[in-house]
Parts: sequence; C-alpha cells; structure tokens
Amino acid sequence: MPRCLRTALSTTIQLILNFIWSKSFFLYWLLLPFSCLYGLITACIRFSYRCGWRKVYRFPIPIVVIGNLTLGGNGKTPLVLWLVVQLQKQGWRVGIVSRGYGGRANYYPILLDSTTTSKECGDEPLLLWQRTGLPIAVAPRRIEAVAALLRTQSLDVVVSDDGLQHYALGRDIEWVVIDGKHRFYNGWWLPAGPLRERATRLKTVQAIIVNGGDVYPGEVSMHLVGETVVNLLSGERRSLSSFSSIVAIAGIAHPTRFFHTLHLGGVTPLREVAFSDHQVYRQHMIDVLVKPEEDLIMTEKDAVKCQAFSRANWWYLPVDVHFPQDVEKSLLSPILQAIYLYQSKKDKSKKA
Repeated sequence: MPRCLRTALSTTIQLILNFIWSKSFFLYWLLLPFSCLYGLITACIRFSYRCGWRKVYRFPIPIVVIGNLTLGGNGKTPLVLWLVVQLQKQGWRVGIVSRGYGGRANYYPILLDSTTTSKECGDEPLLLWQRTGLPIAVAPRRIEAVAALLRTQSLDVVVSDDGLQHYALGRDIEWVVIDGKHRFYNGWWLPAGPLRERATRLKTVQAIIVNGGDVYPGEVSMHLVGETVVNLLSGERRSLSSFSSIVAIAGIAHPTRFFHTLHLGGVTPLREVAFSDHQVYRQHMIDVLVKPEEDLIMTEKDAVKCQAFSRANWWYLPVDVHFPQDVEKSLLSPILQAIYLYQSKKDKSKKA
C-alpha cells in the first residue's frame, strides 16, 4: 500500500477512536471485549519478560526510555531533544534510537546521515538528527538500533524516543509523558480507550512529565515554547510576533496544540489547516492554501518533509521544552548517577 494511503487510513482510524474515547460513544461498549483481550495479552507479555521467559537485552551503557502510556503524540520528541542537549552540554557522548514510525527503509537498522530522508527513517528521527547531529539509529526492534550504534560509536548513554512497551530493550531510566489536556481519556485499554498499558504502570517509572494542563503530586510540569520561526529556504530567523498575515498548517497528532502555541505567541492565523500525523506532503497541496502575499508557518516536524520543495514564504516554528528551574536537576540526577555507575564498572573491569 502506498505511504500516503497508509497515512490516510491510519489517520481516519485515529480520528474515529479519538471520538469514541472522548465522547463515550455507544461503539465504546462494543469495543470493551477487545480492550479486555488487549489488556490480558499485554499483561502476559510484560509478565513473561519480568519472569525471564523472554530475553531482555542489556547493554554496557545506560539506556533511557522516554515514552507514554497512550496512543498518539504527547510531546516525547521535544523532550528527547531537551535531554540529549543537556547531557551533551555536560560532555557526555549521547546516541538516540527510534522505531522510525512512518518511514520505510530497504533494510534495518539504518544510521542517519545527510542523505537519509524522512521516507526512510520517519519524521522524528530526521528532526532530531537535523537539530543535534548526534548518532541516531532506526529500527523496528530498538535493540537492533542500539547494537548498531554501539558497533560504530563510542557512547556514554543512549536515549530511546518512545519504546516504553518494547520490553526486550533493557533500560535503566524510564520517563513517561502525559498529555495534560486529555490525560488518559476514558482510562481504558485499546481500542475502547487510548491506553497501551494500565495507568498503574506509572508507579514503576522514574519521572512522570505532564505536557500542559494540571499537574498532580509526583508529576512534573512541562511546557513547549516557540518564539522564533525559521525560513525553510534561506534559514532566516524571525520573531513569531513579527508576522501578521499567515496560514498555519500542522501534521501532528494534536494539531490544536501547535495552533494554540501560535496564539500564545501573539499570532492569529488567517487559516488553520490540520493534516494527519506523519502526513505525506506534495508541493501543490500546500500551494493551494497560501496566497502570494501570505506567509505559511508549519511545525518543525512538517518542515523536514517540505524542505525539498519549499517556497520563500514558508516558515517553521521550532519548539523547545521549558521546565520550572528547580526541576531540571532532579530529572537529570538519576541519569547522571547511572552513567557514573556504568563508567565505574568499566574502570574496574579494565583494572581486573
């Protein structure tokens, strides 16, 4: 099936499920038996790894997994970007692994370079590579991606963009990102609800990070902030507030979140167009939306797919994670401790 058709089908299913989850539609009751079956299967899979019936692959450096309990994007990729930059600033050698959702390569694992396209690796890995230049490997089985990185790179820590439910990947730190607006919708497993795992799974993770919305005891507040836009063609940077006549597009899981960010930045788009998550773009699709005298602002995730056929009036808005000042140190501390522990083990083995 062509990639555009796969994306359209996936998006249609997602829209139907979102309606069921949020509106308690009568189909919700019809889906409950399937949810019970899904919950039983996932519980058995996790139990099999915990009991050692299935192999958990461990690596000689710490693995940090940033994931979520629900279907859809909650802001994991910006958080991964924030974390790897913080670790890099402290002098640590960091690698990133991803499943590469939305991409399809001729072989796996693939190591990203300047010739890799989003069609091969997916939107998020390419975004992360363009922002950081760090070693990034993509594979449906993340253990293969980690192994590929370690064969070619000397690293101190690997961060997995998503992968909370990929139990074969041994990990030292787990962060879960929650959408503060919707949280867990109706609280049921897929497909009657959005949960991949039970909410009690939160008791086993090192950090619960809430992207917008209310924060409960034990959770950390996170906000995505964008103030400067970048031109796709020239790389010119301008303040978001300097724009007046704009059209906004977003092909992400929650496009209203992007439009809200624009409003917070003092910009009210003339038109807001929401595309499907991982949308496959063609130049004519966007040309018909924007008049010559208007500017177009899109998400950074969309920009990586539109770079090749961009126009002079096309811009994207990078967003960055902001935490309360007293939180950053407590988030990073367990990861740094894990890195020091692994370094200590290496030093001891060398001396022996």
